[in-house]
Amino acid sequence: MNETLVIQQRGVKLYDGEDKAKLDVGIALLSTHQLIWRDLKNHECCIAIPLSQIIYFEEQAAGIGKSAKIVVHLHASPANKEPGPYQQSKFSYFKLSFKEHGQIEFFRRLTEELSQKRWESTPMSQPIPTATNSQTGRTRAVGIVGIERKIEERRKETEKISQSKLMVKAKEMVELSRSIANKIKDKQGDITEDETIRFKSYLLSMGIANPVTRETHGSGTHYHLQLAKQLGDILLAPLEERGGMMALTEVYCLVNRARGMELLSPEDLVNACKMFESLKQPLRLRIFDSGVMVVQLQSHSEEEMISSALDNVTDKGSLTAEEFAKLLGLSVLLSKERLLLAEKMGHLCRDDSVEGLRFYPNLFNSQA
Repeated sequence: MNETLVIQQRGVKLYDGEDKAKLDVGIALLSTHQLIWRDLKNHECCIAIPLSQIIYFEEQAAGIGKSAKIVVHLHASPANKEPGPYQQSKFSYFKLSFKEHGQIEFFRRLTEELSQKRWESTPMSQPIPTATNSQTGRTRAVGIVGIERKIEERRKETEKISQSKLMVKAKEMVELSRSIANKIKDKQGDITEDETIRFKSYLLSMGIANPVTRETHGSGTHYHLQLAKQLGDILLAPLEERGGMMALTEVYCLVNRARGMELLSPEDLVNACKMFESLKQPLRLRIFDSGVMVVQLQSHSEEEMISSALDNVTDKGSLTAEEFAKLLGLSVLLSKERLLLAEKMGHLCRDDSVEGLRFYPNLFNSQA
């Protein structure tokens, strides 16, 4: 009564403790009241465990030739247990082996159901007594079940203590990083020649105190608008340092490093960058003919890019994208796009050979 399905996963093999059950691969179903395994072909072959029977469960990572598993530890079976495919077992636990993956979400939903205990508010018509609701149950609790329960209680207590300590340490680390960043900023003039220290100071100062998230700003257009505003603030300085243009992949790494645990998806980053111009931000998203996406300053002049490429190629006689990247201190990807843009405008021509792509001044254009 009032039982609802929470999640199901195909391709699950059943283990009786450490032994493989003599059953085919089936479907694992989690409801608000039970954990169920059902044969994929023969639906009459079905095993159900009330969630109230579970003491605790744990993950078992996948290995070479082994699937990931969820190990479920159970109370001793009650006297009125209905007959099943196994009348008795030497193990007090069973395993669900996920041949087709899906164990992460299944584990999460199982954790939620056991913490909420929805079966208590809407009990089944014939609840199966656990080891704690009868005199025999209290007697059994002194044995293996009691020991297992104590182990689980200690594990939970240790986990809570560890999490609280980690939170304290995390706050200390954040304060320490801010303190170091401020000190480095105060002495910026003394360390400009050391690129390593400059890079570290930049990373430390890039932390975002209150990153825009879906939890705080919802989803959809409003979320992307707020995200675009924040990106406009934090990307201005890095873009000026890098000559006014950054590849979107570089922006993605830089922003997520600054956001800490609140990571952005690539899709959200692209959608936010598309809104720069509508918000009249000093940045814009640009897509080159090759499909490469960059974020650049609105003030970034295309003529200056072409002129710089032409001047450097003319001075050196010829340049590859790698050589041009070293001269300007840019990524090879952006250097190649600049050279291709100058070629498109007729200022450069190419030699594409087994040695690679090399650009030369277009003498037809210059002599004309």
